[in-house]
Amino acid sequence: MNTYAPQLESAFKELQYVLSSLTEEQLNKVPFEGSWTAGQVGDHLLKSYSVAETLKGRTAAANRPPDEKAEQLKNIFLDFSTKLKSPDFIIPTNDHINKDELLKNIGEKIKDILHSVQTKDATELCLDFEPPVIGKLTRLEWTCFVFAHTTRHIHQLKKIIGSMAAAQ
Repeated sequence: MNTYAPQLESAFKELQYVLSSLTEEQLNKVPFEGSWTAGQVGDHLLKSYSVAETLKGRTAAANRPPDEKAEQLKNIFLDFSTKLKSPDFIIPTNDHINKDELLKNIGEKIKDILHSVQTKDATELCLDFEPPVIGKLTRLEWTCFVFAHTTRHIHQLKKIIGSMAAAQ
């Protein structure tokens, strides 16, 4: 059983709720200098959800506790006092982001991720992608990663929304 599945489902629902609460104009508004727009945060998450392919990909026995790296992942991503640098391959676009398209694409990736989380062996080590520094992850750890990463960016979205509301 994947113990992070309920938390992940909850984070996905909150993400979709927060993004859908914005107008397309708000989604594309820069809230303050140096910040991504809410749409760029959504685009970044969408790109990161390519982990769906990793979850469906090649696996092997982990030969270690399947949650060995979970606390480390949570400590990294749920420490909102630190600024993390995004890998180049998931840097968001600078183009205008269409709200309906973003929500549709995120929804499809979420379904894909949740399907793997609910139907595949969480203890297996995923072999098709290895995050920098931390090394190969089990499906359980990937679920924890996606939960923590999504939660981090929901926090960021709420700061962006708060900044826009204060500026009005």
